[in-house]
Amino acid sequence: MTPIPPLTRHAHGTGPTARDAMHAPGPQVDDHMAVDVALSVLIGARVPHLLLRDEDGRCTGLVTRSQLAAHRGGSWYSDRTRLRDLPLDRGPFTSSTAALGEAEAAMRVRALHVSPVIDEHGYALGVLALTS
Repeated sequence: MTPIPPLTRHAHGTGPTARDAMHAPGPQVDDHMAVDVALSVLIGARVPHLLLRDEDGRCTGLVTRSQLAAHRGGSWYSDRTRLRDLPLDRGPFTSSTAALGEAEAAMRVRALHVSPVIDEHGYALGVLALTS
């Protein structure tokens, strides 16, 4: 897991939460964006992933450069393929109030290296990344 600063380790009295260990969310794009455009945004921003959001701004997924490149190279791909058409992990996402140990365990079970951290309304607050 991401190292947790000592001052936040027990800030809530119950141990660290996903909110304590998350990183800034980075770029967020609409899930109706074309794959080619999303890949350009990802490369231009020099980030490892993009968070996807719906028309209301709620988190709908996370996509990496390798996922975009793999789908772009598929025989079924066209320049009209949208991010929402890709078979990506659509949740459940990590709650900002989840205990850090439980969040880490859930990510490992689902073989995720990065997970969006969301608030109670489904909006992305950040990302939680496994370091090992």
